[in-house]
Amino acid sequence: MTSIALLLGSLRADSVNRKIAELLRDEAPAGIEVTIVEGLGDLPFYNEELDGEQVPDAVRVLRETVAAADRVLAVTPEYNGTMPAVLNNAIDWLSRPYGAGALVKKPFGVVGAAPTPYGAKWSHADALRSAGIAGALPVEDVTVSHSTLEADPITDEAARAKLIDALRRLAEAQPESAAA
Repeated sequence: MTSIALLLGSLRADSVNRKIAELLRDEAPAGIEVTIVEGLGDLPFYNEELDGEQVPDAVRVLRETVAAADRVLAVTPEYNGTMPAVLNNAIDWLSRPYGAGALVKKPFGVVGAAPTPYGAKWSHADALRSAGIAGALPVEDVTVSHSTLEADPITDEAARAKLIDALRRLAEAQPESAAA
């Protein structure tokens, strides 16, 4: 069984990206277990003064959940041409301690949707770059940037198939070759 921790970049309960996250969790191929990491909105902004022996509970849960997973997938929209602050903040917490954070050597992919012609492409590139700097192993061929102007990714069979395939490819990525 390959476990994937899913970081959701949207806090809105009815967001299309939450629906994508739930689709991936509920329709994951056999042998893949997806856990949506809840509580990203409860994380304080990263502050080294809070990052000691005792960290806030939301940070502890985030780090433990991601550390226990084999892979990490971000599902995110795009806010003003970049990734949402909630996802950036989660990556900040997961990058510490430097060189030994919960993301280190974990294959990392990103998918999502936005109501723009680019479908959150810039956000996805930023998330891959940030996670890579944090020590993750970006798997670029997993990226799916879907424009909701074209089709609803939840009801459109082709869009659903792309998302499920991305999940499968992330699960199959080998850590030593993920960054290639």
